[in-house]
Amino acid sequence: MSAGETRDGVSLTHLDQPLFDEAGATKGDLVEYLDAVGDRIIPQLAGRPLSVVRVRPGQPPFMQKNVPRYTPPWVATVPVWAEASKREVSYALCDDRRTLLWFANQRAVEYHPTLSLAARPHRPTHLVLDIDPPSGEAFELVVRAAFLVREALAEVGLAGAVKTSGAKGVHVIVPIDTESDGEDGGDGGARDGAEEEAQGWAAAEAAAAVTRAIAARAERLDPALATTAFIREDRGGKVFLDSTRAGGATVAAVYSPRVRPGVPVSFPVPWADLDRVTPADFTVHTAAGLLGDGDPWASQLPAPQRLSADLIEEGRAIPVARVQAMHEGKRRARARREAGG
Repeated sequence: MSAGETRDGVSLTHLDQPLFDEAGATKGDLVEYLDAVGDRIIPQLAGRPLSVVRVRPGQPPFMQKNVPRYTPPWVATVPVWAEASKREVSYALCDDRRTLLWFANQRAVEYHPTLSLAARPHRPTHLVLDIDPPSGEAFELVVRAAFLVREALAEVGLAGAVKTSGAKGVHVIVPIDTESDGEDGGDGGARDGAEEEAQGWAAAEAAAAVTRAIAARAERLDPALATTAFIREDRGGKVFLDSTRAGGATVAAVYSPRVRPGVPVSFPVPWADLDRVTPADFTVHTAAGLLGDGDPWASQLPAPQRLSADLIEEGRAIPVARVQAMHEGKRRARARREAGG
């Protein structure tokens, strides 16, 4: 690859530059990889508000949500209200090769779509169980915990697919159907906007509750191995079952590279092979060649599944981890101040 070229109308520049320190890859390697897997990753990004992690020479990586002013007019965007900052954020939609190549040329390494489509912002299309090791060298423990999650899912009649996160752990993804019977009407007509929003929020809350319920069930299967404790100091060296990827959360897309030494890639793994791989097996240099002509993620994902009312109620009885951790953190800080005073 030369230092610059044009593909699909996108001018690609400085392709021979190192991607980042310890990457062992150039910007051109990133472009080549993303273009090679474009027909697999774009379906995972299309129609979803997208956050990316970019790296600029001599600067630390940063997450970009709001598209920059110089974004080409042909990059599709969608406005999303950000409650935390009380402003509207213009997210990109990576719906085609041209947009993906533009992001690659912007040194966007990581791709984090929302769990919902922009057209149905409050209706998650899948659950995510994010499984992280207590240390970076304990992937075998992550694998054991992933099988706990699989067992917990099977107990309630659900199934999921697994992929490496591209970092230290794995993601178990469970496609879900959050539509109510007859909700769209026989003619597929649009619903009242207020009704759709209310039903959407209910669907998002139900999905979050089920995620908590599954994580808690997996923890009970082997409490010596896995924990749902959100506060790190409370985990006791156990694998963390993170049930907080819900609502407006994002997750690193399958096939997304990560800003880590060697540029590993989030990659689908059959359950039968999970104990035979490590995250470092899949990088921008190796992953595309492992795919052949297929899309293993598309073939491994089960069809969307309905969430039972009983499981939703079970999850609703479990405190939201982030909220619980926030209150506990304040309580501990107050206790420390009182002890010191």
